Amino acid sequence: MKKRTILSLLLAVMLVASALSACAIAAPEPVELRLGSWRPDDTVQMNNLLAEYKKVAPHVTIVYQPINPPDYNATLRAQLESGTGPDLMYARSYATGVELFNAGHNADCSDIPGLKENFTATSLAPWQAPDGTIFAVPFAAVSHAVYYNKDIFAKEGLEVPQTWDEFIAVCEALKSKGYTPLANGVADEWDILECFFLGMLPSFVGGAESRVQYESGERKLNDEAFVDVFSAFAQVTPYLPQGFEAVTYNDSQALFGAEMAVMFADGSWTISVYDDVPFEWGVFPLPGRKAEDTKITFHPDMAITMNAATKHPEEAKAFLEWACTQEGAVIASKALPTGLFPMINFPLTLEDPHANEFLALNIGRETDARFLWPALIELYTPMNPIVINALKGTVTPQEAADSVEALRH
Repeated sequence: MKKRTILSLLLAVMLVASALSACAIAAPEPVELRLGSWRPDDTVQMNNLLAEYKKVAPHVTIVYQPINPPDYNATLRAQLESGTGPDLMYARSYATGVELFNAGHNADCSDIPGLKENFTATSLAPWQAPDGTIFAVPFAAVSHAVYYNKDIFAKEGLEVPQTWDEFIAVCEALKSKGYTPLANGVADEWDILECFFLGMLPSFVGGAESRVQYESGERKLNDEAFVDVFSAFAQVTPYLPQGFEAVTYNDSQALFGAEMAVMFADGSWTISVYDDVPFEWGVFPLPGRKAEDTKITFHPDMAITMNAATKHPEEAKAFLEWACTQEGAVIASKALPTGLFPMINFPLTLEDPHANEFLALNIGRETDARFLWPALIELYTPMNPIVINALKGTVTPQEAADSVEALRH
């Protein structure tokens, strides 16, 4: 009996040792992935999100490596072409993202489980090549509106404007009482075009259906509606900060936060900048000529893709698959910077009241991407000085629109 007992014990020990050995062999090797981005301001939030993912895949560490926003496109392309690109990376929507996909850098993501099931066709379209290939997982959209100081509005008996004329009247009323109505400047160029002009554009020229007509050339970029938006835009000049030509984007944020300006046309990504200001604030849309014309620029801003040349395709793809799940979306909604809205097709409750206020602007209104992004992005850089000159009054609205139309040729 003793021999049998000893043999049984030895056999049991061998089985346990064998099982432990098998487990040790099967344990995945630690992997580090790099995630490229154009949003340095989101480092804390993204690190929180990536820490949550590490609970799902303990052997994977994802390092967030943001690049200065204006340098992102050129720097990322240089990295990818030299073989030093990140494993995962933010993908810009529409043409810019398609360019990197066509160059072989953004991987084909079409077969990632959950991608086509959990995102609408509209959400996928900004990261879809002409042949239907989807090259990124939609991650976040942003909205455009006017931030306003509710306390000052209440003190001065002002109502939120519903039409463009009412908006200008509010600006005039504030100026007459000694306030600087608008915080926006033009020193950084991009924000006056992107946040203000493109934010108001669909309310004057029309939404997605009209945009497609402009893209095809059926409608000209110097037609009556386009001249009208430049006319309206030029009306805001007297209400900008003194010396607005030298006011940077950061200056504009500070002017509103310090109550040195009452309103600020900007994007939802700025919400958290005003978490601790000592006044109540809210947002309203940049209005059209008529209230029913008002539309919202709600832009599909970023997606995440994987480098086609990554040395860790399985781990990179697994992260993207997680981003396509409801679990991943819920975590993203909590970890994403305030004002960046998840695009997944599941109902999500946002914790920040101002984020919910931004989203509420969409109710009952047509939304569209920034006018230039889907097909006219090559006009972005040369339009900056045209828009600024329209504000300065060095060109007429007709001349500004004619210049934009001329950029096509």
